[in-house]
Amino acid sequence: MGTDNASDRIDTLEVRIAYQDETIEALNQTITKQWAQIDKLTRQVESLTGRLSEIEAKSAPGPMSERPPHY
Repeated sequence: MGTDNASDRIDTLEVRIAYQDETIEALNQTITKQWAQIDKLTRQVESLTGRLSEIEAKSAPGPMSERPPHY
């Protein structure tokens, strides 16, 4: 009576653990890909910020590069 029930419970737990391991691995892969994408985007933003600063520094002063008086 108790042995079959315990065996069934153990089998159920083993199946749940297997699914959880698969889920954890899938989540880990997703997080790894997201961090790689975040790093790439961060480098792109830094590069674009630097390029924008260079362009602003090279541009001649004038109405297009000056802030409006209300700033």
